[in-house]
Amino acid sequence: MENMFEHRLLALHYIYPKPLNQIKRLMIDDPHLEYLQNRPAWEISQLLGITIEAATSLKTGYLKSLSTPYAETYEKHKIIPISYNHPDYPQSLFHLIDPPAVLYAKGDPKLLRNDDRIGVIGSRKASSYSQKAMQAIIPELVSAGFIIVSGLAKGADAMAHRTAIAFGGKTIAVTGSGFLHPYPKENGELNNIIEETQLAITEYPPYMLPKRWNFPMRNRIISGLAKGVLVTEAEVKSGTLSTIEHALEHGKDIFAIPGDIGSLLSGGPHKLIAEGAKPVWNGLQVLEEYREIRVLKKAIK
Repeated sequence: MENMFEHRLLALHYIYPKPLNQIKRLMIDDPHLEYLQNRPAWEISQLLGITIEAATSLKTGYLKSLSTPYAETYEKHKIIPISYNHPDYPQSLFHLIDPPAVLYAKGDPKLLRNDDRIGVIGSRKASSYSQKAMQAIIPELVSAGFIIVSGLAKGADAMAHRTAIAFGGKTIAVTGSGFLHPYPKENGELNNIIEETQLAITEYPPYMLPKRWNFPMRNRIISGLAKGVLVTEAEVKSGTLSTIEHALEHGKDIFAIPGDIGSLLSGGPHKLIAEGAKPVWNGLQVLEEYREIRVLKKAIK
C-alpha cells in the first residue's frame, strides 16, 4: 500500500508540483490517492479551487503520469525523491504553513538527518567582505558539526557553500529549479561538486525551469531546514530578507554580520540588528546560542 501511495504521489506531484497543504486537499477523503483517477473534474475543481478546464487537464495529465516509469528516470539521473512521509524528510519542514510535498535530492540524503543546520545567506552582489566574514565564522560551525544551508545563487550563497567545503564541512544547496535545469550557469562546477559530494535538494520536478517566483518559495525551505540564519551582506530591500521573514515567523535565531556603515550592502544586516538580531563576527558567537542544547543532548545520550 505504501509503495503504491508513493507512486501515486510522485505521479501527481510531477504534473501538479504544489506544496503539501494544497495536495492534501485531494486527500481529505482519499488519504492514499486511491480514487483520484476516478474523481469527476468538477470535484477536483472544487477541492483545489481551480477551473473545470484546469481540473480536467490535471486529471488527464495524472492518468498519463501514473503509467510513466519515473523511478527509472530518477535512477538514471541519480535523483532521489523524498516524499513528506519518508524517514529522511526533515521534520522541521512541517512547521511551515506550506511544506514541500516532495523533495528531490542529489548527493547524500543522510545530511537531512542531522538537525544541526545553519542557513547562511546574503546578496548576489556580495563583496569580498562577505567572503572574509564567512572565513571567520563558518570554520567554527562546521568543526562543531553544523551543516551549512544556502541557495546556490551567485554571490553570498556560492561563497557559503564553497567555504563550508573548503574547511572540510558539509553543505546543503536548496535550488529553485528542477535538476535538469541547474541555475545559475556560473555555478555549474560548484553545483556538480555539491551533487556528487554534498547534497542538493529542490521541491521542483526535474523538468521545472528556474522561474522568478520559484526563489521566494525556495527561501522558505532554507529557513525551514535551519536552526538559525546568518545574514552576511544584503540591501534593506532584497530577496535575502524574505528568507529572514520566514525564519522570524517560525522562531528561528537570526544572526547578522555588522558591516561598513557606508555600504548599501550593510543596510540589511544593520536593520536586523536594530530589530533584535544577534550581531556576530566569529563562529563561537553563533555556537554559544546552541551550546546548552548540545550539552543536554550529550547528557541524554
